[in-house]
Amino acid sequence: MTFISVLEAIILGIVEGLTEFLPVSSTAHLLLGGALLGFDSPNRTFEVMIQLGAILALLFVYAGRLWRIAGTLGSDPGARRFVVGILLAFLPAVLVGLVLGKYVEALLHHLWVPCVTLIVGGVILLIVDRMQFKPRYRDAQRFPVWTAIAIGVCQCLAMIPGVSRSGATIVGALFLGADKRSAAEFSFFLAMPTMLGAFVYKLYKDYATLTFDQAWLIVIGFVAAFVAAVLVVRTLLDFVARNGFALFAYWRIAVGTVGLIAIAVYGTK
Repeated sequence: MTFISVLEAIILGIVEGLTEFLPVSSTAHLLLGGALLGFDSPNRTFEVMIQLGAILALLFVYAGRLWRIAGTLGSDPGARRFVVGILLAFLPAVLVGLVLGKYVEALLHHLWVPCVTLIVGGVILLIVDRMQFKPRYRDAQRFPVWTAIAIGVCQCLAMIPGVSRSGATIVGALFLGADKRSAAEFSFFLAMPTMLGAFVYKLYKDYATLTFDQAWLIVIGFVAAFVAAVLVVRTLLDFVARNGFALFAYWRIAVGTVGLIAIAVYGTK
């Protein structure tokens, strides 16, 4: 473990924390950032496992609210419906991941894939942002169970590198009747079991091959991701409610375009 590798882990951890909950695809940014830095991540274990930092950032920011939900499960049907909706919305990603996981991992080795999906997703996000929706739901905790499940199905599109888990769930929620703020917030809640599940699965699959240095780099990246994600989670909802998603759409298109140009110039896959 060198000073350079530690610095790279910190940079990529910050990238993870800043992008995980934005509709810009943290996976695409980590893949492109890792390629730019020359960061070695066998089986992409580092990129998946530092997501734990982002998960804990959510738990940290939403600790009070989660505690209240847990405390009222026995007496509040709305709280029970919300928890059931989140768990059921999580299941489609589990099923698709088990069936298509090896094909998804193969796509991670081709940098042009996230570049193209960044651009396409940016265009879609820009179109969606300009559409005039008539929201029926303004509270993420009051989404009907079937709406939650449908959003979970949309989340499966994020198996494709560059699509963005938060982007897919937010756009799906908007079409299903949520306003922008509650769509983003439901994406936060759904991220908790989804990202935790990905972390546990990757740890189970690869822990035996992790070296001491790789484990420490993951810890360093995790801490950096936690700090950056706390900043994003605390500010994103208000930003989205005021400004929408256009900024993120333009960012996606710019990053994807620069990535494709770099691939064409340097001959990277």
